[in-house]
Amino acid sequence: MKCLGIDYGLARTGIAACDPDGVLAYPLKTLRLEDFSGRKALLDALAALAADEGVEAVVMGLPLLDDGGDSLTTRQVRRVAERLKRRLSAPLYFMPEFLSSEEAWSDLREAGVRRPRRKDVLDQQAAVRILQSFLSLPPDQRVPA
Repeated sequence: MKCLGIDYGLARTGIAACDPDGVLAYPLKTLRLEDFSGRKALLDALAALAADEGVEAVVMGLPLLDDGGDSLTTRQVRRVAERLKRRLSAPLYFMPEFLSSEEAWSDLREAGVRRPRRKDVLDQQAAVRILQSFLSLPPDQRVPA
């Protein structure tokens, strides 16, 4: 199953994709809010990217608190996801994320990516972690948002 992974942020949104068999996630791009006329245009671009990639599912990281509860950021992501769902032809899934950006930073450091470049691709790598976690779930545990 071809999927798109999203690490949504207020300033930058990391995007990852996977192979057609849904086995391996890879970084795709980072969208910066400042490059768009507003959040609506960013959501339109995300929906267009999903259509262009021919994805069968979109997976958005859901930043939960340590106890599994919602934070202000969690609620913001849920609102953005609702707006994005209306623009998609594929189902949207949430994947709980804990420390994805910190783990992505570590992944990039271990891979030998230099500090200035790490900042450029951090959100993409976080999206890779989110998507790879989703792909590792058994299909019956994947519940649409």
